[in-house]
Amino acid sequence: MTQMSIRELKANLSELLRQVERGKTITITRRGKPIGRIVPEGEPLEDRMQMLVAAGIISWNVCQLPVRKPVAINRSPHLISNLISEDRDVDHLP
Repeated sequence: MTQMSIRELKANLSELLRQVERGKTITITRRGKPIGRIVPEGEPLEDRMQMLVAAGIISWNVCQLPVRKPVAINRSPHLISNLISEDRDVDHLP
C-alpha cells in the first residue's frame, strides 16, 4: 500500500490511477494522517457469490432478496435523537 499526500496525488494522478488499475491501493494523507483510500474496483457481488457456490461454501439460488423498508419502533416517550445526544454527552464519561 502506498501513502500519498494530497499534493502528490494531484501531481501524479494519472500514474496513480494506472497503479490502482494494476491492483494497488493508494492511501491519501493530510499532514501525515490517512484521510482516504483509492482502491481497485472489486468484482461484482454476483461473481463473488458464484465463486463461493463453486467452492461449496454456500448455496445460492441466484434470486435477489426483496428490498424492504427498515422498521424502527420507538416505544419511549423520548425522541431517538434526544437519546443519542444524551448518550454522546461527555459529562458522564470518566
